[in-house]
Amino acid sequence: MNLLDRLLTLIPVTGQLDFRCHFGAPWRIDEGRSADSQIAWHLLLSGTATVASGDGPPVVMTAGDIVMFPTGDAHSLSEGEGGPTEPPRFEPGAGFTIVRQGDDEAADAADVLCGRFFFGTVPYGLLQTYLPARMVVRGGRQGANGDEAPAPGSIGDRLARLIALMRDETMAQEPGCEALVGNLSGALFAMTLRAASEGEGSSRGLLALAREPRLQPALAAMFDAPAQPWSLPDLAALCHMSRATFSRRFDEAAGCSAHDFLAEIRMAIAGRKLANTTASVADIGESVGYQSDAAFQRVFKKVVGVTPAQWRTRARQAHEADQSRRKAAA
Repeated sequence: MNLLDRLLTLIPVTGQLDFRCHFGAPWRIDEGRSADSQIAWHLLLSGTATVASGDGPPVVMTAGDIVMFPTGDAHSLSEGEGGPTEPPRFEPGAGFTIVRQGDDEAADAADVLCGRFFFGTVPYGLLQTYLPARMVVRGGRQGANGDEAPAPGSIGDRLARLIALMRDETMAQEPGCEALVGNLSGALFAMTLRAASEGEGSSRGLLALAREPRLQPALAAMFDAPAQPWSLPDLAALCHMSRATFSRRFDEAAGCSAHDFLAEIRMAIAGRKLANTTASVADIGESVGYQSDAAFQRVFKKVVGVTPAQWRTRARQAHEADQSRRKAAA
């Protein structure tokens, strides 16, 4: 099991499609800051779009590209000079809304899927802290050598086929479409992370860690045995490095110390147990390596932002709200 497998097992991510947009230029989408535990995503099926956010200069997307905003930043997608010349037209879809604006049947019209990823009841610092604020993944239209199609069986090829399936499902809107597209959206998150980790985009964080084979033994140990009192010499020995070399390599890749990264893993595991079990706070703290209840509560609040008791209450309320939403939609 590699880093991404361990991460997605610990923090299951689900997806939802909110809008399918058919736009003729000029058009613009403005989206405010995402709610906690959510990541906004946009998948461009056809046309071109310029993405702007607070993280770096604008980026041009073309058909097959995916953009998501792990830290929840406000952002915009647009094409053409000036603003839209007419109001949008809304149509009900199978669990999502179809939006049309301008000449949406023009040859260069844009077709955009807009949705959200959800983290559920697990603290999400590992994702939101250690992923780039804006991630753009090219959707596999070209192979590594500039070919017009990715190599069969490559991550680009599989991502392109997943995108094609999402496009076809949202077009057909047959029975089961809402559930299927939701599940495909969750798969889109995993595939996007994998594609990004195999690229050369991010210099620090989870994607950089995934590209560091020499650090994988230490990462595996932290995920698989979080209760162990791991020290820097212990982790360095697993990677066959000196303490100084390990510390430097880890800091350069992750953008934080191994100690801080281990705390994030422990708090994610603890948060999941708080949400899904009735075990006491002290027992949960001990299960992730804290013999002192006070020490566990202090670290949990520092990392997650609330106390363990507050997290448990929020998680239960979120679960009840989700159950109510599902019943209303049934």
